[in-house]
Amino acid sequence: MADLREAIDQGRTALGIELGSTRIKAVLTGPDHTAIAVGSHDWENQFVDRTWTYSLEAVWEGLQGCFAALASDVKNRYGTELRTVGALGVSAMMHGYLAFDGDGELLTPFRTWRNTNTGDASEALSELFGYNIPHRWSIAHLYQAVLGGEEHLGRIAHLTTLAGYVHWKLSGRQVLGVGDASGMFPIDIATGGYDTRMLGQFDDLAAGRVPLKLAELLPAVLPAGEAAGTLTEEGARLLDPTGALQPGAALCPPEGDAGTGMVATNSVARRTGNISAGTSIFAMIVLDGELSRRHPEIDLVTTPAGDLVAMVHCNNGASELNSWAGLFAEFATALGAKADSNAVFETLFKAALDGAPDGGGLMAFNYLSGEPITKLHEGRPLFLREPGSSLNLATFMRTQLYSALATLRIGMDVLQKAESVRLDRMFAHGGLFKTEGVAQRLLAAAIDTPVTVGDSASEGGAWGIAVLAAFLTTRTPGQSLDAFLTDVVFAGARLDTAEPDPADVDGFNAFMRRYVAALPVEEAATRHS
Repeated sequence: MADLREAIDQGRTALGIELGSTRIKAVLTGPDHTAIAVGSHDWENQFVDRTWTYSLEAVWEGLQGCFAALASDVKNRYGTELRTVGALGVSAMMHGYLAFDGDGELLTPFRTWRNTNTGDASEALSELFGYNIPHRWSIAHLYQAVLGGEEHLGRIAHLTTLAGYVHWKLSGRQVLGVGDASGMFPIDIATGGYDTRMLGQFDDLAAGRVPLKLAELLPAVLPAGEAAGTLTEEGARLLDPTGALQPGAALCPPEGDAGTGMVATNSVARRTGNISAGTSIFAMIVLDGELSRRHPEIDLVTTPAGDLVAMVHCNNGASELNSWAGLFAEFATALGAKADSNAVFETLFKAALDGAPDGGGLMAFNYLSGEPITKLHEGRPLFLREPGSSLNLATFMRTQLYSALATLRIGMDVLQKAESVRLDRMFAHGGLFKTEGVAQRLLAAAIDTPVTVGDSASEGGAWGIAVLAAFLTTRTPGQSLDAFLTDVVFAGARLDTAEPDPADVDGFNAFMRRYVAALPVEEAATRHS
């Protein structure tokens, strides 16, 4: 305990902060890169004028609340004040649209990754570039604004992501890690920067409607391990209005939650992959080479080190599960029972293991928002069942968990079957895997691949960005990110692997046949409700 208190006082620590969809989390790591203190702040997006958004006021309220909780945890555990950190990193949900004028004023409310109203732009740019441009990418949002003739374009001076925005305010530098940048605009793997051919094509397309060249609007791109500024006095006060936190911490390039998930699961080497499950759910597969052709279900992004990654991104993950858990908790309270949220989730998840392997005639869609993989621009959560089905808790919960994994399976089929992509290992992390052995087992069945969960699974991307911050300040000269993770951070880590159970695999396959057949019901619900 005394050694850790000394490390905190001397700044031999790294701080990672990740702004997720429902929670902002901070993780402080010690000299051995394990988490020694945590803090968090819950928040929610708003659906305003048919747009999913967060206010910038909510961003800073949440960051300050999160940091205060972290500082309190440090004080309670170690009896000292958190005055300095050795390195700091910021991560956030990827993509979306944050456009600023020359004075740094936001021109339009933050448009998050969850918005799917960029279909025309996505389709046009994908055709122009010969490269899949997803709905949620920043360039799709920018071009949709062009198509709509939005007034703010005449004043636009800077475009960034949420992680890039926070980093800018903490350090004064407008930069992005290459992984997060690859969700703004396609990256040339050979150069590590934005693809110059496509930059020119966009400039020609938007000529006269966007005042600056695209390269002037986008943040500079940095790989993991490059210095990305230091915490300024102003930045320190933004995080900690009490004045305790001192400036000067080295900042690593800001990253997206997909990249930090790769780090948190040691999945940055080729032929490795990871699946992150939270509000959204996505798989990241580090490729040996280019895919044979463009697939609308597959996004091409990069690792934080700049290697090519195939990403299967599904807008809808665990949110509907959270809603059902809340309903059951409310019922328990009405009966006079006391159960905290962890106990509710554990009870419900474990019940799913006894459910019918094929869903027993039950069907669910977890679509709170649109889902591009299944070509739905809006979502409606649905629960259906056949007249002869048996409605019991175990099968109901298995169906809800299957629903959270079903769209991911559609995208994974493209990689595993159409492209014959091979994996040496697949890791999983995120809150969905907190109940040991449940979602992990069902995911292994869904993708018919062994799934590994490690000690860091529940800490997720906040720990991942703390590791990237430590990589900046503690790696040996010339050490790659892969080597740093394998030989230093994960050396001796406890890993648990679930092999696919044949009965579960057959059951999930049967569920998927019914799921795909029922998609017209979901589509009809979006048109008639």
